Amino acid sequence: MTEKEAFEKVVAIIKKFAKDANALASISMDTSILKDLKVNSARLVDVVLELEDSFGITVSDDQADKVRTVGDAVKLIMAQA
Repeated sequence: MTEKEAFEKVVAIIKKFAKDANALASISMDTSILKDLKVNSARLVDVVLELEDSFGITVSDDQADKVRTVGDAVKLIMAQA
């Protein structure tokens, strides 16, 4: 899987939880999941669980705590791919 493919899958997952539709239009690796997309911290847990299911990976609590941007999620996936 390429980084671009991982990015596209991550964005598709996050879209379900994002409260700020305008921010989705300009989403990038630097986009903050919490601040820019307005995903609350409880929903961020749901995002991480979906990432695990979609990519067949296991994310530790410490790793999940470090997922703040779309790029963080992509890097996490690429490290385990």
